[in-house]
Amino acid sequence: MMKVSDSMEVTFSFLVEGGKATSGPPIGPALGPMGINVKEVIDEINKKTKDFEGVQLPIKVIVDKNTKKFRIEVGTPPVSSLIKKELNIEKGSGTRDYVGDISLEKIIKIAKMKGELKKSYILQIIGTCKSMGIKVEGEDPKVIIRKIKKGVYDDKLKEIEGIKETEK
Repeated sequence: MMKVSDSMEVTFSFLVEGGKATSGPPIGPALGPMGINVKEVIDEINKKTKDFEGVQLPIKVIVDKNTKKFRIEVGTPPVSSLIKKELNIEKGSGTRDYVGDISLEKIIKIAKMKGELKKSYILQIIGTCKSMGIKVEGEDPKVIIRKIKKGVYDDKLKEIEGIKETEK
């Protein structure tokens, strides 16, 4: 996807696996006509995303059409990708079967990676677990959501910087 702004910059958006971008489609064919060194772009993307190996990441490549200079912006991966990485699974369940079990600590870790340390966001992540067929703390995610709303996990959540006791 390409977006041209009023300045002489062009923005390209891609979804790539962390540390494994290549000059093949979609990046190479999109950037090649811009006259920039595609290998340099790929190397920079892989350097910036190496810590997210195995996770799909949104990437923006912003190219100045005049100078041919570029910059890379790395977005945060989707929650589902982070859950799969934490559990070391290929995909969620397409059925009602459970394919994994995640701890509340790992959910909190994902919230921190996304920069969203709020109880409401923790509940959203647990909702994603439900749709992926993943148990939380050995239970159906709906049960954990009810427990969090009732305050059962307040002590665990209190330890997290940014989550306030009063936040429901």
